[in-house]
Amino acid sequence: MRRLLAPSAGVAAGLLVTALLAAPAQAQPRTGTSPSPGAPIGTVARTVGDARFEPGPCPKTPEPIEALEGARCGTLTVPENRAEPSGRTIRLGVAIVPAATGEPEPDPVVWLAGGPGDDAVGEAKMAIDGGLNRDRDVIFMSQRGTYSADPDLLCPNIDEFNARAVGLVFDAPSTERLHVEATKACRDRLADRGTDLSAYNDTESAADYDDLRTALGIKEWNLYGISYGTHLALAYMRLHPEGLRSVGIDGILPPSRSGEASTWSSARQGFDGLFKACADQPACNKRYPNLSATFEKLVRDLEAEPVTTTVTLPGGDKPVKVVLDGGALVNWLVSATHVATQVPAALDELAHGKPQRIAQQWAGGKLSPQAIGRVAHGLVYGVFCSEWTPYESKDAALRGGQKEFPSFPRSVQEQAPLLASLRPDCDVWDVPAAAPSIRDATRGDIPTLALSGAFDAQTGADNGPYVARTLDKATVVTIPYEPHVVFATSKCAQEIALSFFDDPTAPDTGCVKDLEAPEFEIGP
Repeated sequence: MRRLLAPSAGVAAGLLVTALLAAPAQAQPRTGTSPSPGAPIGTVARTVGDARFEPGPCPKTPEPIEALEGARCGTLTVPENRAEPSGRTIRLGVAIVPAATGEPEPDPVVWLAGGPGDDAVGEAKMAIDGGLNRDRDVIFMSQRGTYSADPDLLCPNIDEFNARAVGLVFDAPSTERLHVEATKACRDRLADRGTDLSAYNDTESAADYDDLRTALGIKEWNLYGISYGTHLALAYMRLHPEGLRSVGIDGILPPSRSGEASTWSSARQGFDGLFKACADQPACNKRYPNLSATFEKLVRDLEAEPVTTTVTLPGGDKPVKVVLDGGALVNWLVSATHVATQVPAALDELAHGKPQRIAQQWAGGKLSPQAIGRVAHGLVYGVFCSEWTPYESKDAALRGGQKEFPSFPRSVQEQAPLLASLRPDCDVWDVPAAAPSIRDATRGDIPTLALSGAFDAQTGADNGPYVARTLDKATVVTIPYEPHVVFATSKCAQEIALSFFDDPTAPDTGCVKDLEAPEFEIGP
């Protein structure tokens, strides 16, 4: 299975999403000592019911993160499974980056990471580079199972297989069997060490954040979720609305409509947005006419006869074998919207027998050091396999593919973008279904900023108006010409987000009208 996550610099490596298990946890009694008057957030130990925050060292990260210098840090200890409060506990890393101003607002912003399976602490650079701490402290907590949590639910063997699989036919049944074997091997390893795999889901994670708010002595705070973090944010708003001043969601993934079929709809929206931008630009349209038809023909041709090539990746010295079939091309384009200006030229090169650029980008995301041993697949499958697959028919991916891309071969339509092998993976992960209520739409009057990118092929821009139907105080903004997670790529989106936290009822969206289309690369 591929992941739906927030992009890093360059081409996004791939994607994923999430699920739950139990019915909403009952509120725990609040006990403990209040923080000292005037003490900075995160400097006082405090117990809240079965949870405890303890100041201490900052969470581990794969590389040093300058944005965390000067952060106040510690750990939140909570039950692994709140249905068994006397059972095993887990520890979640917490980092609080102070506001840049000397007189911060009292309501901090909590960053909810992408994924599922990404560590919020590791995304601190993105948040702080975007100025999120201009007026408020920003809080990062490693969601349960992620890189800096204890225990972590990483599966390096799955990442290593995904790296090797660039040399295999993406849609081949033999590739799926090998992937499922890797998934089962990690599942067995985690279960053998005593992990309750059913406890890694949005219901438990939302309760973790609610416990953190109370343990830190915060009356009211704001959320900013990206990609999968929007999925968690919407669940949090429904389960624990108290204490939420406002919520920003960026690259929106609503629990009530998430699944394999919806990923096909998102792909269609993102692809069409990019292709239309090329068609609207005379030079691009002249050089690359009928780009959508070119792409769909390439998918059909490659699925019938995959292309094998060899590329050398940046920083590498060994040639890498890459196989491109129709499914690989679709999944490449879902992420390649992050380098949209290259897409028309890259597709034209492929159509004329030059697959190297696409092959290099396709392989580069999976063979980079950032792609190995950093994703909490235990959280990925905990979410997907309890919340998504139990509530979709087995042919959901096929029907979604047939609706959005009727010209694609059936073998491509059967594998939803970024979710290849999801159902057989979930069969071996073997966790119970979440309560049906996890699919309920989020309703209420919490001020919400719903941000999307018009080129987003991972979480389609129509998810903004969709969630706003049941949120009485929602502001919906689509940033033109931008891919998944606009806060990472758009200065305009950053300005809108900051103005929203200043005044959640009237964010300044004026910068959108001044945005211009990118200039596409025009090859010889």
